[in-house]
Order: sequence, then C-alpha cells, then structure tokens
Amino acid sequence: MEYTSYKNIKYYDECAALVEGMGFKLVELKIIPSKTITKISAMIASVEPDGNIGVNDCAKVHRVLLPRLEALLGTEETTMELTSPGIEHNIKNAAEFGVFAGRSVRVWDKTVTDWVCGKIKSADEKSVTLEAEDGNEFSVSYENIAKAKFNYN
Repeated sequence: MEYTSYKNIKYYDECAALVEGMGFKLVELKIIPSKTITKISAMIASVEPDGNIGVNDCAKVHRVLLPRLEALLGTEETTMELTSPGIEHNIKNAAEFGVFAGRSVRVWDKTVTDWVCGKIKSADEKSVTLEAEDGNEFSVSYENIAKAKFNYN
C-alpha cells in the first residue's frame, strides 16, 4: 500500500482546516481539471471514531467547501461530489490510517497471507499500529499491506 502525504495534495491543507472547523475530517480530495469543467471529489469523516456522517452533514460541508475551492481554483466551472467513507470503505491511501485512528480495521498482511484485525492506535509514514482484541499491539508496514478496510464484524 502506498503512503501519499496529505501535504502533497494540492489545496488539501486549506480545505482540511475549513472542514475541521466545521467538526469533520477531510479524508480525500481529488481535483480533476478538464477543458470545460473541473471535477472535484471529496470525502469527509466524523471526528469521533464511531461517528456517522449523514446526507445533511455532506450538504453542509459541500455548501462551504465548494465556494472555497472555486476561489482557490479561480473558476466557477466546477462540479463537486462530497461523500462519507461508508461502512464498506476500502482504505486506498495509507495516510488515511492516521485520519481513522480509533476505528477498527482489517488489513491483508502479505507476510502472513491473511487478514489481521485491530483498532488503529497510531500511524506514521511507514506503518500502522493496531490493537488486537486481546489488548496486544502490533505494527504492520505499509509495504506489507495488500488491502485494508473498515472492520464491522
């Protein structure tokens, strides 16, 4: 699994501060310019590990975030889709582990060729530390993670 720092995502810091000021976390931000219109895709999550995001939350953030991005991009020729992670969320960027601290996840560890589960205790640029149900903590290097998703079992 690759780790792409949020600092490398253009406009992420400006947008994350705005979203956090509204009581949410910005998980993902993609800006795809084209000849006629700029497509924006964003994902927000609850600050609480077990918190839920509803349609009204997405609408509230959308109303504030879209004008900010249009100002940053210097265009109103935009469309924006804003979503929540959802119960079946697949973690695509290893940097998301830090955003989802406290959540229960399962990761496919290539060294054991099986799923390992635990609650995210911490994460850095190289690995994620999980707490198993028995209370023991273990770390998995991102290079050994084939895929990861929320665990609701």
